[in-house]
Amino acid sequence: MNYEPKWLEYAKKLQAIAQAGIEYSKDKYDIERFEAIRNISIDIINTYTDLEHEKIRDLFASETGYQTPKIDVRAAVFNNNKILLVKEKIDEKWSLPGGWADVEYSLKENIIRECLEEAGAEIVPKKLIAILDRKKNYVLPAPYSIYKIFIECDYVDCCFEENIETSKVKFFNMESLPPLSPTRITEQQIEMCFKARENKCHQPIFD
Repeated sequence: MNYEPKWLEYAKKLQAIAQAGIEYSKDKYDIERFEAIRNISIDIINTYTDLEHEKIRDLFASETGYQTPKIDVRAAVFNNNKILLVKEKIDEKWSLPGGWADVEYSLKENIIRECLEEAGAEIVPKKLIAILDRKKNYVLPAPYSIYKIFIECDYVDCCFEENIETSKVKFFNMESLPPLSPTRITEQQIEMCFKARENKCHQPIFD
């Protein structure tokens, strides 16, 4: 199912066209036209969301070249049949450790780094669970096209310290999940991770 409303789909397409046009056009008048298209996409998102106009502009203006999906990595860390969650300071709700993938790190390195930074956890990434298209799995819209990568990890140790992003860390079983951060993780995705853990022959899921 595609949860993305049509207005957002159109705004993102306009943004992608504008971004490529600004990058590759040589004629100054063409560049002005593509900048105008980008402004229209910003106005659309500003009108239908609670994101501030300048914040949207900063997000889009920082993007250059041909637009591709952003990568959000999430670690499913298990210990004694429980999964590790962190409490996000931004909304006081819980999520799997993770976030935007940094360009200078591999997927495995990103997962290890996110777990250490957000949860103080030493982990061993084991297998790919899923690569999901965010717009097919979340009701709340996002201004970008996003692929979410879920990696199953074994737990080694944890020495948590409160940081700029997270305030708590705890293991939960599937039957007692806390309130989840709705833009980061869903209950269905956590259940997917538990099922992948139980199934030794699990095949990666992708949209």
